[in-house]
Amino acid sequence: MKIISLNAWGGRLFEELSDWLAQQQPDVLCLQEVVYAPGSPSAWLDYRDDGQNLPQRADMLRDILRVLPNHGVTFCPAACGTLWLGERPVPALWGLATFLGPELTVVGQHQGFVHGDFSPTGFGPHPRSRTAHVVRVFHPEEGGVTVGHMHGLRDPNGKMDTPVRGEQARKFATMIQNVLQPGDPVIACGDFNVLPGSETFRVMTRVAPYNLVTMRGFDGTRTSHYPKPEKWADYMLVNGPLKDAPFAVVSNPEISDHCPLVLQTA
Repeated sequence: MKIISLNAWGGRLFEELSDWLAQQQPDVLCLQEVVYAPGSPSAWLDYRDDGQNLPQRADMLRDILRVLPNHGVTFCPAACGTLWLGERPVPALWGLATFLGPELTVVGQHQGFVHGDFSPTGFGPHPRSRTAHVVRVFHPEEGGVTVGHMHGLRDPNGKMDTPVRGEQARKFATMIQNVLQPGDPVIACGDFNVLPGSETFRVMTRVAPYNLVTMRGFDGTRTSHYPKPEKWADYMLVNGPLKDAPFAVVSNPEISDHCPLVLQTA
């Protein structure tokens, strides 16, 4: 099985992302920062916040499914807010999505919030609501595998540990524990929005103690599209059966302001 985790940056580099995914054909794609604005009058909308104006793909779910037409998808929205087409407001859902290949059978799952709750009337102030999704899939050759991903909350003050970040890690670990079965290979991944020494990883040792990003010597997970000096955000944690599995942080091609994380389980 090939498992990929990526913060898609709202699909801002969609053409590059599509071409790369068409080549990769992952069995499991864990995608964060997914926009879904059904019925949008345009394929592109703008996200406006803090003086920024960021282009967003209006329907990333359909976009990705055109590239992976045989995959199933579970969309886990955290909020419904406003994107813009010029001066026209367009309501849009925002969250994460899990795409699963046709050989996989879902035999258990848990979707829930690691911070806050669903916000139906706007994205809200930071730290905004954040969701996670955990699936236990059965592969005909590899048996049961548990995969979970989350998008950790953003704090305008930085990526330091805070009580709410500690609580989101505990919620995420508990969600995984509620799904996995004894003997499962476990993958916990996503854009955690924390630094390598975070309490998050001490909490997560109870389900996935091996941090492949730091263990394998990578020096960050952001691309040249991210202008700030701090390059840590995305992680892939595993348990014993996968600690030596082939793993890469892909810096070329650049398909987002985050690097995709790629794990091959066998």
